[in-house]
Amino acid sequence: MNSSLPGLALFVAATTVGFSAEKTSESAPPSKYPRTNLAPEFEVVPGWPQRPAEAKPAAVASIALDAEGKVWVYTRTNPVVQIYTPDGRFLRGWHEENLKTVPHGIAFDRDGNVWLVDTGLHVARKFSPDGQLLLTLGTLGVAGLDDSHFDSPTDITFTPNGDIFVADGYGNSRVVRFDRTGRFLKAWGSLGTEPGQFSIPHAIKSDSKGRLYVADRNNVRIQVFDAEGQILDTWKNIVVPWGFWISPNDEIWVCGSSPMQWTHDPKYPTAPLGCPPKDQILVKFDPTGRVLELHTLPKGEDGHEKPGDLNWLHTIALDTAGNIYAGDIIGKRVQKFVRK
Repeated sequence: MNSSLPGLALFVAATTVGFSAEKTSESAPPSKYPRTNLAPEFEVVPGWPQRPAEAKPAAVASIALDAEGKVWVYTRTNPVVQIYTPDGRFLRGWHEENLKTVPHGIAFDRDGNVWLVDTGLHVARKFSPDGQLLLTLGTLGVAGLDDSHFDSPTDITFTPNGDIFVADGYGNSRVVRFDRTGRFLKAWGSLGTEPGQFSIPHAIKSDSKGRLYVADRNNVRIQVFDAEGQILDTWKNIVVPWGFWISPNDEIWVCGSSPMQWTHDPKYPTAPLGCPPKDQILVKFDPTGRVLELHTLPKGEDGHEKPGDLNWLHTIALDTAGNIYAGDIIGKRVQKFVRK
């Protein structure tokens, strides 16, 4: 307590001196600062997208952009895949009739095929852009822990050589590696808090060098691995990571919420960390883990969300102009934010 007294005395002295020079301070012109906006800012596009009448509001699990810039939205209603133009016009959609489906991750491989990761069906499926099923990883509708089963997988990514990596996710807390044909190669990880362990590997993405970034959500960290599963780095206590997007220049965008403690909300008694989140943030990193940008976004009120609010922000993607597409779970929508 006493250590603060010299500072207090100094403050009082400075204040007294200020008042003794009252005439001088009043006659001095106000300080002039350059009113230049250096911080980047995004604003929501009202009314984006023009959702078809058949598509009811539902949790938006994942978003991906194809090579032509079309926006593919993977959502928990039919059509489960909704494809939009950048200006928000609906083009077409895919339906899923299996009632156990729980959409979670969508991604394009380097050949332009689209992959859907379904937590409820325990599979990652490869489709042609027109919707033809080409390959299934995992066993449809059956959970397990071996070379041919997942347990509630969450996301998928591809390294430059074509290898496939699945975050196997809510149930198994591991990463599974396949070659480009779908042949099992290896798996690593288990439930825990030690380096190389996971507590919900909720998203996974590869950069141009083949490094793998895993959103270790409950552990409030991002773990970075090589393709063999050797840990390269850990970024701790910056964000509770929910989703990823990586630019061709290896800028790593992460969506989620600020670091927080486990809560005991009676509405979500068994929910993972961050449910509900205390806020909504976007963080841009370089591959070394240095923070390049941080954006805070309004946390929407359940059932009363407004344009620009986000409520359980789950996924993001960016287009070549740097605009952001964001999808949330409780807010039940996808929104577009343009860089001002």
